Amino acid sequence: MITRDFSSTGIAFGGADKMSVLGDSSLGNGMGAAMATRDAAGIAQGMAFLEGELEKRDPKIREPLTSVTWQRDIVAKTGGGWVDFTSTYNVDYATTGANKSGLIAGQTDNIPLMQANVNKDIFKVFSWAQAMKIPFVDNQKLQTIGRSLDTLLDKGIRLNYNKSIDELVYKGIDTVGVTGIINDPNLVTSYVDNNEAGTSRKWKDKTVDEILWDVNKAITEAWEASEYDENAIPNHILIAPEDYAYIVSTRIGTSGDENILNYLLKNNLAVNQGRDLSIYPSRWCKGAGVDGSNRMVVYVNNDDFLYFDLPVPLTRVMTQPVALQFAYITIYAAQMGQAKFLYWQPARYYDGI
Repeated sequence: MITRDFSSTGIAFGGADKMSVLGDSSLGNGMGAAMATRDAAGIAQGMAFLEGELEKRDPKIREPLTSVTWQRDIVAKTGGGWVDFTSTYNVDYATTGANKSGLIAGQTDNIPLMQANVNKDIFKVFSWAQAMKIPFVDNQKLQTIGRSLDTLLDKGIRLNYNKSIDELVYKGIDTVGVTGIINDPNLVTSYVDNNEAGTSRKWKDKTVDEILWDVNKAITEAWEASEYDENAIPNHILIAPEDYAYIVSTRIGTSGDENILNYLLKNNLAVNQGRDLSIYPSRWCKGAGVDGSNRMVVYVNNDDFLYFDLPVPLTRVMTQPVALQFAYITIYAAQMGQAKFLYWQPARYYDGI
């Protein structure tokens, strides 16, 4: 039987033989005070609260820590339906005859003839699917506390879908011979220059002007290979996170109010030619160099130069009950294509930074 002794300086809990008291003496200096406790006898007497009633619940469900950045670094073209391949067309021009300039003087039969060679490139498309199983009883239990197993699993599938796209567009799939943004074998690969002392290529061992030289040299060489087409000036650079952290955290100037990153963004060749240059960290650049060093990727982030296809974006294609398992099975499916460098000239790799 519960006893209440209001005449004492404290309030008694439990039976007379098992009693914890929180009284005036417990306030003291806060050290060694008697605390209200639960023990086996108290529980046996039905005096304990349910554990769930004594919890302060955080309603937020924390998802795994991860990184998905493909939306930032490449254009996705959606639509087209279920296909096996995608294709693009290219044209090369050439003239025949000795008079390649086309300049004539008066009457002549030496007029060059224009020729056009149209060819088609084929790119692979991959089907992607994932299922989730919703046991009926489990789902009903979660609904009583305001949760949805369907919503929880749906988030997991969408996360996995985006991570699959991330890996496909950045590094491709080795087993089927598909590469991505950071490892296309058709792009020219070079090392950045050594520092003035000749001891290191790494940015952390270089001056700010030497780092700027690496950036401007990369832009210049890609632009030169594109016959100085104004649309082919690289506007997007990816580097490893630790290299990005270095240029963000290293201050320059007498007042120290500017870092290396801001200096690069304001003084590069692309900006000088009216193009906005973006420099971003990418975990895929870490160790991507031919010798395991960090790689700098320089390219034009524009769907005239680089994109990938999503013929079928992630779709919830079917749901059906499985009576013998007392559950519902839902299938998600999508199709995703490989990254397409439509022009190789304005994209380059520079290792060793």
